[in-house]
Amino acid sequence: MGRILVHWLIVTIALGITAWALPGVKITSLSALLVGGVALGFVNAVVRPVLKWLTFPATLVTLGLFLFVVNGASFLLAAWLVQGFGVSNFGWAVAGAFAVSVLSWLLSWFAPSGGKD
Repeated sequence: MGRILVHWLIVTIALGITAWALPGVKITSLSALLVGGVALGFVNAVVRPVLKWLTFPATLVTLGLFLFVVNGASFLLAAWLVQGFGVSNFGWAVAGAFAVSVLSWLLSWFAPSGGKD
């Protein structure tokens, strides 16, 4: 359970930094940021794998570049689910998904990596 909370916190911090840095991604309140982190985690855990499976032929033909579209769609869906979390257009959704991914990866280096929880 502790690892899940640490991961959620990392994604939430990355989302906050992304909203601060990218003008096309908006977070209006702390509660929207916290719920946005949960929504992004849920969409990435449940919806994104289904999208990746359904779009595998397009991903194969484009040598993996279509994953940017899948990630942007997932980010846009999470923004649509949470009031106070908005994305201007699909381009900003792709940029936001990329930024959150990179920032989460970088922040995870500093996270405690305990054993079993």
